[in-house]
Amino acid sequence: MANFIAGAVVTLLLGLAIGYIIKEKKKGTHCIGCPMAGNCHKTGSCK
Repeated sequence: MANFIAGAVVTLLLGLAIGYIIKEKKKGTHCIGCPMAGNCHKTGSCK
């Protein structure tokens, strides 16, 4: 039973993370981890 609960929690967290990434990419954010991701002047990738 504990393995099932742990697996469900891991699956939930993974699903939420993927959903967040998809939502940010739809908004046009190039660098999700960058603090200036929404206002970045670079069209490629942030360093």
